Amino acid sequence: SGQKVCYGDLKHSCYKLAYFQDLSRRVGFQEARQACEIDGGALLSLESEAEQQLIENMLQNLTKSGSGISDGDFWIGLWRSGDGLATSSACPDLYQWADGSISPFRNWYTDEPSCGSEACVVMYHQPTANPGLGGAYLYQWNDDRCNMKHNFICKYGPGIFPAVPAGNPYDTSKPEDQYHVIATETGIIPNLIYVVIPTIPLLLLILVAFGTCCFQMLHKSKGRTKTSPNQSTLWISKTPRKDSSMEV
Repeated sequence: SGQKVCYGDLKHSCYKLAYFQDLSRRVGFQEARQACEIDGGALLSLESEAEQQLIENMLQNLTKSGSGISDGDFWIGLWRSGDGLATSSACPDLYQWADGSISPFRNWYTDEPSCGSEACVVMYHQPTANPGLGGAYLYQWNDDRCNMKHNFICKYGPGIFPAVPAGNPYDTSKPEDQYHVIATETGIIPNLIYVVIPTIPLLLLILVAFGTCCFQMLHKSKGRTKTSPNQSTLWISKTPRKDSSMEV
């Protein structure tokens, strides 16, 4: 199934990696774009070398996690629409970010974009591939046919995910810390576990207190209803009078 990991804080953008080990689950560019938008984000745009490095670090951590994740390129939000001038020297200037960003930052691999019928962009993630003539492929950009199936990366505006917990400060003077990251688990069950487990001792204490209170109330109630023989016959006269109607 697709493994998604989210990073971010309230002051900076958040990111989510969608990686699918099952090749049949990977999606085309427009499907990836729609998935990010439905989730409240957009297909990844990159604004600087520092942000590019952050994404590379995220992918490295994902690969080293021991989960068996390896080869599989990732769609990013760079693409061009229409085929006009696609084969001309103006082609690289036709690419635009799907989220409306005007960032001029690019990280093309050598001889890319090749244009033609390839109008959507992926970030290479082939750790097992040997370097090509232009050097290592890893994390460089390549244009590809938009109907090809790949993983993808979503980007979210500030405030979409929880802030960094207290005790985890970060230094904004460092480029890598400008995008300080925290992992957020998806799914409601893990969150419920974290809420329920710490409340168990309190629930037990409440149950014990409630049981003790009920026992004491029951004991007092029995004490009030249990009366002595003298008390139970106070309403009966000890010397019953003779009924005048019985006299002859």
